[in-house]
Amino acid sequence: MSDSPSNEKPPYLDRPLCPSKSSAKEAKPSDTISLGKRLRRSSIPCVGVYPNWTDFPEEVKRALMTAATICYPGPVYAEVFQATGKDIFPKNYYHFLGNKIAQTNLFQLLGIPHPRTGIYYGRNRSERIRCDFRFPFVGKTPVGSSRGEGVFLICNAGDLLKYLADHNPAYVQEYIPIERDLRVVVVAGKVVHAYWRVHQEGDFRNNVAQGGAISFDGIPEEALEFGRNVAAECGFDEVGLDICEHDCKYYVLEANMVFGLEGFRKKEMDIYDIIAELFDADRQP
Repeated sequence: MSDSPSNEKPPYLDRPLCPSKSSAKEAKPSDTISLGKRLRRSSIPCVGVYPNWTDFPEEVKRALMTAATICYPGPVYAEVFQATGKDIFPKNYYHFLGNKIAQTNLFQLLGIPHPRTGIYYGRNRSERIRCDFRFPFVGKTPVGSSRGEGVFLICNAGDLLKYLADHNPAYVQEYIPIERDLRVVVVAGKVVHAYWRVHQEGDFRNNVAQGGAISFDGIPEEALEFGRNVAAECGFDEVGLDICEHDCKYYVLEANMVFGLEGFRKKEMDIYDIIAELFDADRQP
């Protein structure tokens, strides 16, 4: 397996980049405004985020009130604009950002293949967990953790008690013995990048931030299709999905609304350029 960077675009980037109909409707330039800077290289105006509605300049307020779609409104304004009937891009983003409990509930509700997971509140958690899971299994910090932090391999009763001392609720997941997982980045229904993350020796985590290596070798089309389908079913407009294969079946491990960019840098790709191209292509007359 070679991890050497290449300047060639992966074959799946040869497909036209354009938003899905449900995510980026046909719009006049004034119909779409971005608060966040994600679209700063596109033709869509980016007005910035102010802490209070009253802080916005009057002309910006008027433009926001007449716009049909607000992009990257941030967690403060996303639900506010949705309450006024406006479309938001990306959808299903802020509520699921860093929230493994919400993600797992969504995956389970939709029947999306996902490692067997239990969420435990209250008393007697150790006994209940040990009734449901056999060692080893994985415990995670359910809200707010990222970059492979807050992920623990629990091999015995002592490990479990130590994990439970700092986690209520407990988020427990079956351990799947894999050497790598696949990060699939989907924006507006299109796969814009994908790469393997291979864990270093002595660590079960594949996260690049924890020393995992990046590889672009042999990425299967069916895994990309699985990622596209998961994003569509969940209504994720922008997401980095962590996917693994085990016993000839694909599983989604979690959804990352804020994803690392080292895999993009290895291919000399820029997420800002990709998203700008995607939106501007949709706005061509």
